[in-house]
Amino acid sequence: MDLAAPPSLLPDPLRLRRHLHVGGEWTPPADTGLIDVENPSTGELIGQVPAGTPADVDRAVAAARTAFPGWSAATPAERSAHLDRLHAALTARADDLARTIAVELGAPLKLATRVQVGLPLTVLRDHVALAARAPVEESIGNSLVVREPIGVVGAITPWNYPLHQVMAKLAPALAAGCTVVLKPSELTPLTAYLLFDAVTEAALPPGVLNLVPGTGPVVGEALAGHPDVDLVSFTGSTATGARIMRLAADRIARVALELGGKSANVILPDADLATAVKVGVGNALLNSGQTCTAWTRMLVHNDRYDEALHLIAEAVAGYRLGDPFDSGTRLGPLVSAAQAERVRGHIARALADGARLVAGGPEAPVPTRGHFVAPTVFADVHPDSALAQQEVFGPVLAVIPFADTDEAVAIANNSKYGLAGAVWSADTDAALAVARRLRTGAVDINGAPFNPLAPFGGYKQSGLGRELGVHGLAEFCELKAIQR
Repeated sequence: MDLAAPPSLLPDPLRLRRHLHVGGEWTPPADTGLIDVENPSTGELIGQVPAGTPADVDRAVAAARTAFPGWSAATPAERSAHLDRLHAALTARADDLARTIAVELGAPLKLATRVQVGLPLTVLRDHVALAARAPVEESIGNSLVVREPIGVVGAITPWNYPLHQVMAKLAPALAAGCTVVLKPSELTPLTAYLLFDAVTEAALPPGVLNLVPGTGPVVGEALAGHPDVDLVSFTGSTATGARIMRLAADRIARVALELGGKSANVILPDADLATAVKVGVGNALLNSGQTCTAWTRMLVHNDRYDEALHLIAEAVAGYRLGDPFDSGTRLGPLVSAAQAERVRGHIARALADGARLVAGGPEAPVPTRGHFVAPTVFADVHPDSALAQQEVFGPVLAVIPFADTDEAVAIANNSKYGLAGAVWSADTDAALAVARRLRTGAVDINGAPFNPLAPFGGYKQSGLGRELGVHGLAEFCELKAIQR
C-alpha cells in the first residue's frame, strides 16, 4: 500500500508497524486486522497498526503479571537506572517524536517539540529521581505503615498528547514497581511505537511494559475488565471514564481517571488585562483547543468587558492556521473529521442560542485540505448555556461578564467539571482567596507556570485520583499496616 507521508516527515519504517510489544518482544497479533492512521492536516493515509483483540490483551496482561514479582522486588536504585536509560533513549529520539506527533496529530512542530515531547521528557526525568527514593514508611503506634506497588496496570491513553499522557502513567507506575499494559489511542498510535523502540533499546525487563494498540470498544474494554488488571488508569472523556468504572466495579478494581474540563479564567477588575487576555487566549487555543485543562470560559468584570473583547479579537487574529511544518503556523487541524464536525456543531448551537460572535465562526476561512476549524470567540455567553457547560475540545472561547467577585466564583463553579482554572489580579492575596474558593483541581494565579511535580487531577466529573509527582506515584501503591 502506498502511504502518503514522505520519509522526511515520518521516520521510516514507522509507517508499517504490524506487531505488538509483549513480554519484551515484537510479536504478531492474534488477528490480521489493521487500523489506518491519518494525517489530519491533509486527510491522507500515513500508517497502519494492528487492531488488537481480547486475545492480545490476555497475552499482554499475562506477560505483565509474570514480570511483576521481579520488577516489584527490584531496588529503587535498579528501577531508577532503568528509567534513566529509557530517558536517554527517548531523548535521542526527540526529533523523530516531534515530527511524528506533528504528522499524526497535526500539532505545529514548535508545539510538538517544546510541549508534546519536552514535557514528557521532563516528567520521566523527574521520575528517575522519584524512583531512586526509598519507599515512604511511617510508624503509627505499634503499626508500621508501608507502601507497596499495586500490581498490573492497564493504561488507556488519549490522542491529544500522545506521549505526555502515556508518560504521566508509565513513569509513576514503573517507579512504584508496577508493570503495565498500554493501549494508546487508535488516532495517534505511531508515537507509542517510537516509545517502545526506546523501551527495547533501554532493555527494560521483559513484560514490564507491553503495547497493545486497538480501539476502545475492543482493546480498551478488554483491558478495563480484565480480571488480572489491578488498576485501570484512564485519560479521556467523562462518558468513557464512567464506563471504565462500571467494568472495574465487577471485580472491585482500582481506577484512576483524568477526564473532561470546562475551566474558568477569572479576570478581576484590577488585573493586567492585556497580559491576562493574551495568556488566556493562548491557553484556550493550545493544541487547537484540544486540551482538557484549556481555560475555555473567560470571565471578565463588567467595567472592563468591552476592552477585553477588543483585546481578545486582536489576539485571536494572530493565530494562523496551516501546515504544522510551516514555522508561521500557530494552530494545526483538529485530529479527525469527526472531531472537526463535532466542534462545528458546538459553534452552530452557540449561534442558535444567541451568543455574539466576536471572531472566527462557520464562515471564517480555513485551509482547503485537512480538518481545520477557525479559532472562534463568543461574547455574552449565558453561564447555563451549552457552550458554557459542555466541553468543546476545539478552538472555541466563551466570554462571560460578571458584576462582582462572588458572581465570578459562582459562575466558575457552575460546572459539572473541576479540572483547572485561573485567577488574575494585581492583589495576589485577593487572587489566592478566589483560587481557594474555586472547586477545581488546579488554579494558576497571574499566569504562573505549570509544575510537573504538583498533583494533577480534578474535582467532580473531571476524574478520580491524581497524576504527577509524589501524589501521582502514590496512586500506584497499596497501603499495608504491619502491627509489631
